Amino acid sequence: MSELKRLASGDVSSALALAEQCRATGEADAAESICLDVLELESENQSALLLLLLARTDLLERGLPHGVDRAREVLPRLAGEYERAYYGGVICERQARTVLGQRGKRSGFVAFDWFRYAMEQYEEAAQLAPERLDATLRYNACARTIERNRHCQPAEDDRLEHGIE
Repeated sequence: MSELKRLASGDVSSALALAEQCRATGEADAAESICLDVLELESENQSALLLLLLARTDLLERGLPHGVDRAREVLPRLAGEYERAYYGGVICERQARTVLGQRGKRSGFVAFDWFRYAMEQYEEAAQLAPERLDATLRYNACARTIERNRHCQPAEDDRLEHGIE
């Protein structure tokens, strides 16, 4: 493997802008790599950590092994409780949407569970910072997606377990 080149400390803001541009153009791999370069210089840079997490959620669509785990690795490094809860929800929601789009035999059941996990995280975030609307809006988006998709429902054994018939 080639030796990685190090960024100069003055390059952080330009590198982060480039990472955002890469995400916007669907180059999640490049965005992830740039964030890792920034984090080599500034290990707790919150902008780089958030972009890294989001780039990794962009990669969920590819179905790479351990994609959710890779995105979740970033959560403990986020500075605030709200951010950890909110972005935990984002990871689950994006995984739910990826699974729902696969239209496999049990994908609706699996997606439902991921949406519920996301909604739990969004509820926690909303309780931590009621003045911030993003968690509530994302919660509602998950609920509406479940309502619109007849395939997105709890598995039969889950409905029976909870007394739903």
